[in-house]
Amino acid sequence: MRIVGGKYRGKKLWSPDGKLVRPTAERAREAVFNILYSYWQGEYENFDMADIFAGTGAFGLEAVSRGFRSATFVDIEPKIVQRNAELFPAEQEKFFIIKANALNLPRLPRQFKLIFMDAPYNKGLSENVLAELIAKNWLNDDALCIVEVQENEDLMLPPELQIADIRRYGLAKILFLQKQVKKGI
Repeated sequence: MRIVGGKYRGKKLWSPDGKLVRPTAERAREAVFNILYSYWQGEYENFDMADIFAGTGAFGLEAVSRGFRSATFVDIEPKIVQRNAELFPAEQEKFFIIKANALNLPRLPRQFKLIFMDAPYNKGLSENVLAELIAKNWLNDDALCIVEVQENEDLMLPPELQIADIRRYGLAKILFLQKQVKKGI
């Protein structure tokens, strides 16, 4: 597994053997970042992102490699993401690692422009964590949530989010969700 684009393109990441983590495939990560590039014209230097169910941290590390201001990683067991973050000594001030159950997120002093979430498939976790992100105010007004689920997995969205796009990569379905901004009278 490696970083596929940006400043650290080609940098190898550590990934444990077995089924402890299931990193987003390099091809899917590259495709998602190509979509983000066209969506935001690659101007990420003022964007903070959060990688929920971070696992190896590959998505958040990729985001910083491509120019995001910071990446916050959330995982119930963050040893793997910590190990990979150490491979980027010049970027340490951009990484925030939170050991937490994603179903009980802490309140933070900042919000995020991008949330990436890759929960274990078919366990109903994504729906509950999306509600938790909204309840704990993790999303800024024009936030984009990218949620990876298994290709046949259904997702009940909170009313604050709407589907902007859906892509399929192998066994994965990736949903691009936008926060619905309330309009005044």
